[in-house]
Amino acid sequence: MFENMTWLNEPASWKDGGDSLTLETADGTDFWRKTHYGFIRDTGHFLSTEVAGDFTATVTLAGDFTALYDQAGLMFRIDERTWLKAGVEYSDGALQLSTVITNGTSDWSLCPLGADQDEITLRLSRQGTAVHVQYLEPGAPAGQWKSLRLGYLPLESLCQVGVMACSPQRGGLTVRFTGFSIAPSDGINLHP
Repeated sequence: MFENMTWLNEPASWKDGGDSLTLETADGTDFWRKTHYGFIRDTGHFLSTEVAGDFTATVTLAGDFTALYDQAGLMFRIDERTWLKAGVEYSDGALQLSTVITNGTSDWSLCPLGADQDEITLRLSRQGTAVHVQYLEPGAPAGQWKSLRLGYLPLESLCQVGVMACSPQRGGLTVRFTGFSIAPSDGINLHP
C-alpha cells in the first residue's frame, strides 16, 4: 500500500506493515506559512507519491492525540508554498476535524468531532482547481460521506499525494494509517 512512496522529512521511527503504516513524530514538526503566527514551517512528516490530473485519496487513521496541535491526515502539495492538509487535530482540549489550505499563506478551519473516536476515515478529492474534503461519521453507513470543506488551490497537473503527521508541541505522537488508496476522481458531488 505504501511501497514506492517517498518521504519528506522522514520520521526516525516508522514501520510499513503492508496494509498499514505506523509512525512516531519528531518534536516541533508542522506545515504552516505565515498567517497570524508569522513563521514558516515545512518540517512535518509526509509520505507521498506523484499523481497526475484529478484524483480521490482516502485513508483511515488512529493516533494518541493529546498535545496541542497534534495532527494527522491526508496531504497534497506542489511545493512548500502550495499545499493542502486535512485530517484530525487536537485543539481546545478536544479532537477536531481540521483543514489548512496554503497558497502562499496558510488558512485554518476546524470542526469539532463531537465524540471520542478510535479512528477516522477521510477522503480528499481534486477536480481541476477545486478540492473537496470529506469524512465518515462514526457508525454511518459506508459511502455516506459528510463534507468538511470545499476550497480552491491552483494546482499543476502533477502533484504529490499522501499521508502526513505533525506534532508542533512535542515529539512522540504515534499514528497508524490504514486503507490508504488513490483512485481517479469521478468528480466532486456536493449533494449526492
